Amino acid sequence: MEEVAFSRSGKRNRKVWITFLILGFSLLVLFFLSLYLGTTNVPFEKVLPALFGQGESVYVRLIQKARLPRALGAVLVGGGLGLSGLLMQTCLHNEIASPGTLGVSQAAVLGANIAVLILEPSGSQFVAVAASPFPVSALAFAFAAICILIVLGISMVGRFRPGEVVLAGIALGSCFQAASTLMQFLSDDIQLSAVVRWSFGDLERINYQEIIILASVLMACFVFFFLFARRYNALLGGEGFAKSLGVKTGILRLGTLFLASLIASLCVAFAGIIGFIGIVGPALMKRILGKDHRLSLPSSLLAGSVLLLLSDLLTRVLGNGMSLPVGAITAILGTPFFLFVLFAGRRKAA
Repeated sequence: MEEVAFSRSGKRNRKVWITFLILGFSLLVLFFLSLYLGTTNVPFEKVLPALFGQGESVYVRLIQKARLPRALGAVLVGGGLGLSGLLMQTCLHNEIASPGTLGVSQAAVLGANIAVLILEPSGSQFVAVAASPFPVSALAFAFAAICILIVLGISMVGRFRPGEVVLAGIALGSCFQAASTLMQFLSDDIQLSAVVRWSFGDLERINYQEIIILASVLMACFVFFFLFARRYNALLGGEGFAKSLGVKTGILRLGTLFLASLIASLCVAFAGIIGFIGIVGPALMKRILGKDHRLSLPSSLLAGSVLLLLSDLLTRVLGNGMSLPVGAITAILGTPFFLFVLFAGRRKAA
């Protein structure tokens, strides 16, 4: 019996190492391709020198000013969405919970749109936002926090029934989206262009200042989540089981959803709505490695980064000389997987 257990443990460890090696290798390859591919392909042998400021100035500017922040943005936004999606699914006991399905993304967009119009209603919104992303991010987070608090309150009244939580999130998301639509309708042409841009997933507008902000928040939140990984594992066993182990479930859920909303709101404020990454990444990793948060936390973060880098590369390939909104690509690729997770959950429940 001990030999069988040891054998299973060895296979498990190999599976974990292989999975993380594949994720790490894929991340590096896709990151390099993001620097290489575009409307103007940089010669393969000049990518790395240009990345470190060497070689022809045109390639150095192209890599350092445009493609490097876009690639870094894809890594951070994808990882952030994957991480926030995983924790929302854990806290709400729902496999299809994510910033998109819970209305958090739509709420953050509404907050960002309001901030854009308040910052400079005369029409120079692009300059104002680029110069100071903090007001936009703060208002986006405020609306996202309000949304998740409403969802949390409804779920507590409904005793955390998964179907009710998702329906509440969808309803709230529709409400916030309707408010954004009204703002677009009442805006003039210049204001409309600034408002609408927040509804598209777009990695081109991310700058280094926003990358530093997002990286700092994401790193701090990940450390917090990882320190509480065993408590999240207990939460998977149900409310009663977690409380029997001394876990303060209410405080843990509230704090976790607060931080997950912070990550999601920053991702939306900096890159717009990018759907399904928060569902697909964690779902894939949980199917491969299981639900132990000591593994699912880092793997979901990496999987989200890989998926968004891949989607961003597809926007350049399919755009035929122009870059398509990455949010549209993730929605097209993620919808079939979303339906698969939904119906797989129904079969399991039956």
